[in-house]
Formats: sequence, structure tokens, C-alpha cells
Amino acid sequence: MGVAIRRAGEGDRGLVVRLLDEAFQDDPVSGWVFPGEDHRRTTHHRLMAAFTDIVLAEGRIDLVEDGTGCALWLSVPAAEPADAADAAGDEAVRLREQADPDNERVELIARLMAEVHPAGRAHAYLWMVGVTPGHQGRGLGTALIRRALDRCDREGLPAYLEASSLRSIGLYERLGFAATGRTLDLPDGPRMWPMWREPRG
Repeated sequence: MGVAIRRAGEGDRGLVVRLLDEAFQDDPVSGWVFPGEDHRRTTHHRLMAAFTDIVLAEGRIDLVEDGTGCALWLSVPAAEPADAADAAGDEAVRLREQADPDNERVELIARLMAEVHPAGRAHAYLWMVGVTPGHQGRGLGTALIRRALDRCDREGLPAYLEASSLRSIGLYERLGFAATGRTLDLPDGPRMWPMWREPRG
């Protein structure tokens, strides 16, 4: 049986924020951005809300109909590296101000991700895909990503993401992504693997 997926709208904002907060509370990258568990439990949702607002305004959120998973996608135009870096720096500051003004890691990770993000070619960017803990391992993340990759293939558009675990690399490789050969090593924290996918067919 297929997974029912639809595009999220403004009315789904609260659901998406709660879903992402739950899905990423114990993620190694979230743990690095918010190293204190008590602080993470009370603040992490604000960063997820900032991500949600950006993508609702500028991109696309695919949502499993029952609210157990979602994928946040942005359309990234071709840009000169310097222009892309300037825009990313401004966004990093806004994210920190909105999510956790006293936490420099919110801004730092956004800047570091921007440094490894490919410029020069338009592409679809999978910012994050999240599935609630009780529903992980059931193929929901794969279904969400495949839906968008089908669109990419029809439009001849490459796709890009950063994998945050060795386990997720295998999933992304099965979907046609390949590591770019450059890693993002968070200071005293986990490693992330930028991955790129050329369109098929």
C-alpha cells in the first residue's frame, strides 16, 4: 500500500513544527547545536519553527497525510559563490535571532553548511526529512524523498542534501545520491556528508 503524501500549507505549520521537534530531538546534530538536554527540550522547537516558516514561504513541504513524516525542500537558483555566501550569512543571523539569540552554534552551523553548499547550478535542496520516532524504519522517509526526486527527474533538476549519519548515507545512495567528497565537521561535534544527485531519465 502506498504512502499518502500531500503538500503542507500554512494551516499545517503547528503540526510540522511538532513533528520536526520530535523527530530531531535526539539527532546528533541537534544535540551539538543545543548541547544541554534541558535547554534543547525547551528551545529546539523554535529552530524547527524557523525552518518551517522559511520553507513554507520559499519552498515546499511534503507531509505524510497522517502527520508522521515530512520533507522540507528549497529550490536553489544558480548563483555565484560569493553571492550565495552573502545570502547565507544573512539567513544565519536571522535564524539565530529567531531561534536562540544567545546560542552562537545556531548561526555557526548555518554558515558552515553554506560553505559546503554547491553554487553555480540550480538544484532542489532537501533541507531535512523527519519521521516521528514511533514510525521510523517503515519507509516513510524514502517515500517522501522519492516523491520529490520524481519531480526533479521530470524537470531535469539535480538534488542536494547533507547526510547526518552513516545510516542515512546508505538510504540516500539507494536513491541516487553520491557523496561530494567533502565533509562538514562540526567543531567538537558530529560529521555531516554533503551529497549530490543528478537527475535520471
